Amino acid sequence: MSTLTLSPAFHPVRPVRRVELRLTHRGRLVVFVASLLAAFAIGIMVSAGSVASSDSGTPVPTQVVTVGTGDTLWGIAADLAEDGEVRDMMVRIERLNALETPALAAGQRLVVPIK
Repeated sequence: MSTLTLSPAFHPVRPVRRVELRLTHRGRLVVFVASLLAAFAIGIMVSAGSVASSDSGTPVPTQVVTVGTGDTLWGIAADLAEDGEVRDMMVRIERLNALETPALAAGQRLVVPIK
């Protein structure tokens, strides 16, 4: 019986070719759009866990006050506020009336919370 043994010199070694990946303009555009869609999908999934409810809140009881000559938002808020909560009352009045500044004009009508 005879045995045949091959030494490593007889095994052809193939050189490892590096594959270089080049994207065309269209390929880069496809990768960019796919990335945007993935980011959008992740944003939708994250925002789907909203804690908002369909129940409406309790409306704040309000009244309408007409601003007189010399009246200021601070003075109106001071009349309505309890125990030094004037700044908080000013913020509430500004939000109720969508005021951008605390400046008032005589004859202006303001919605204010009832005491």
